[in-house]
Amino acid sequence: MTYKDINEIIEVANPKIEVSIKEQNNFNSPNEIVEVINHTAKVKKETSVNKTFVLALLAGGYIAMGSLLALVVGGAMPGLAVSNPGLQKFFFGAVFPLGLILCAVAGAELFTGNTAYFVPSVFSKRMSVKVPLKNWGIVYIGNFIGSIIVAYFLVYLTGAIMNSPSVDSAINIAIAKTSNPFYKTFLKGIACNWMVALAMWLAYASKDIASKVLAIWFPIMAFVAMGFEHCVANMFFIPVAIFHGADITWLDFVIKNLIPATLGNIVGGALFVGTAYWYVYDKKK
Repeated sequence: MTYKDINEIIEVANPKIEVSIKEQNNFNSPNEIVEVINHTAKVKKETSVNKTFVLALLAGGYIAMGSLLALVVGGAMPGLAVSNPGLQKFFFGAVFPLGLILCAVAGAELFTGNTAYFVPSVFSKRMSVKVPLKNWGIVYIGNFIGSIIVAYFLVYLTGAIMNSPSVDSAINIAIAKTSNPFYKTFLKGIACNWMVALAMWLAYASKDIASKVLAIWFPIMAFVAMGFEHCVANMFFIPVAIFHGADITWLDFVIKNLIPATLGNIVGGALFVGTAYWYVYDKKK
């Protein structure tokens, strides 16, 4: 057998070997993640307004449930918050990812994740910028309503955290979130959604549920423990504190927290994740 014959055999075998290796991988490569994200954006574009709104309601409710769990667990540890604040923040952040796990596995429309999904397709001119703007508007409103439903009907009216340290924790969190200057909340919003969008990026890298859960857990736990600002989570934390008597007006909530946190979240997801990975893996020369 000649050297040429050997090369021809290798050339024929290589594609089969590559396909076999790809099939054995239980995760998508960074380049493949962008392909999956582009497909996801296309699906979201084709989903009707009514269905998108329902999925947004669910996402708002899911994030609110994760936030409530964080209050019930981490927020009920005032003694630990004094003696070991780092550990208390860890417990608070450790259970919060429930909301995003539900969104990723069960399916829901979350504003913060959506800030990144459409960017590669828009920059590569596969869809108009009007598509994400429409989606963001519908999803943002749905997330807000879903969060308020949980905060008022399932927490306040049921007394779920009444007469517990969790109430004081909720009020203190809301006061802290509405006491920062605009630029601090904005910057914390950027940092937060850098982590959240990356968590969803990692979830799309995973091909089984256990991997998705683990991939989501670390970045989400991290941003909560570090005290960054997530606009959808704040749609629960601050209203639930207002319902329980916090000295905060709805205007304070919107002006001092929701607007800067939302703008920061958009920058964090769209620029630091969507744009960065589009430039590396999807931008054509």
